Amino acid sequence: MSPAVIDKTKADIKAAYLTAEDLKLAASLLYQAYHDDPVFLEIFAAEKVDYEQRLRASIREELNVFWQAKQPMIGLYLGETMVGVACLNNPEEGVSSERFWHWRLKMLLGAGYFSTKQMIEKEKVVLGAVPLQKFHMLSFIAIHPLHQHHGFGHYLMAAVNTILTEHKDSEGVAVYATSKKYKAFFKDVNYQFIREVEVGNVSGSLMVYYRDSPVN
Repeated sequence: MSPAVIDKTKADIKAAYLTAEDLKLAASLLYQAYHDDPVFLEIFAAEKVDYEQRLRASIREELNVFWQAKQPMIGLYLGETMVGVACLNNPEEGVSSERFWHWRLKMLLGAGYFSTKQMIEKEKVVLGAVPLQKFHMLSFIAIHPLHQHHGFGHYLMAAVNTILTEHKDSEGVAVYATSKKYKAFFKDVNYQFIREVEVGNVSGSLMVYYRDSPVN
């Protein structure tokens, strides 16, 4: 997968597809971003002492599946430093609930049977609520804590829009926002609220960026 430089207004900011060497750092960024996410707190039973270990294992295996399935994973870089990451599912070859057997086995070993089952059920519920036939799913997105509130999220979403532009048959990009701040952010980059979707005991906002949406 060739690099995709998205923005050139600032010479030191660029977006590019992740390399194999980037996966460990990307996993660390995602772990920080989703450590307190309500869905993951429930799925991986945050009250248990091994919560962080199982969450790390899950994120690591998710990224491995994305990599092996050649799904788009974008890194945002400030100079040589990765400050953000986004992972999407392509509509024609998306990573659905029918996971690879080796992924399920590793998830069972690392996250436990119940958590693995909950992850798969979460995906089914969210994907089933998207009002599109062919679409990208923004599964993970993160900006490094030290670089938040400086506009880097908008650069990262511009990169996501470029992926959408390259796939002419995709109707848009869907995302499941589980907090008010994420919902506000996606609204600011022209994602439209569809409806609240319950995953277990957690309610989140399903939002969609349509192909013909205006670009900020």
